[in-house]
Amino acid sequence: MDFNTFLFGLSNAPVKVIAPSVDFSDYVSIDLSADNKALKDFDSSCSNSWTTYINQYLQDRKKSIAFGGYLEPRSIYNRSNYFNSKSALETRNIHLGIDLWCAAETPVLAAFDGVVHSFKDNKNHGDYGPTVLLKHCIDNVEFYTLYGHLSRSSINYLRENTQITKKQVIGHIGGTEINGDYAPHLHFQIIKNIENFEGDYPGVTSQNNLAFYRANCPDPNLVLKLY
Repeated sequence: MDFNTFLFGLSNAPVKVIAPSVDFSDYVSIDLSADNKALKDFDSSCSNSWTTYINQYLQDRKKSIAFGGYLEPRSIYNRSNYFNSKSALETRNIHLGIDLWCAAETPVLAAFDGVVHSFKDNKNHGDYGPTVLLKHCIDNVEFYTLYGHLSRSSINYLRENTQITKKQVIGHIGGTEINGDYAPHLHFQIIKNIENFEGDYPGVTSQNNLAFYRANCPDPNLVLKLY
């Protein structure tokens, strides 16, 4: 059985990683790709503009959570030297997780039983901010889930190797001032091989490295089942 088939088979029902009291009917997909014409004249350098855009998007559709972004090429990363390169093929602008856009302080839930692998406040401009990595071993298959853009209090009292149960609240969504300068959201990513990373793992890749990261970071929708 390949890894993607394994992930899909972990649950018949959608796995919830945010907002335990919010029904899935209150979710809506969102396109934040460079091809979205609604963002053509948008000031992507301003986090307040993003917050306003996403809040209005949710309000217009009478929804609470907007989701999407796996393998989505985005222009928002152009604002940060952390992602840019002189070569277009080396510039990191392809998103490797699914984002769930919602209000700051929304609870974040563990996708599966596991342990705290590591955590860190990644403070580069445009980075994750406070981040938690969980390690899972199910049916002798080891893998990891990453939860980025959390509140700082989410990592204040964590300890590595602490047992975590599925649906346990492991943190809360961080505000713009500490989450890497984004509108509030959760970046959720699945990682097959964590390599030597601790408290961090690339969440955006370049075209040159896409094949590797696409294989190592499969579509989180295999477990979220949102589309």
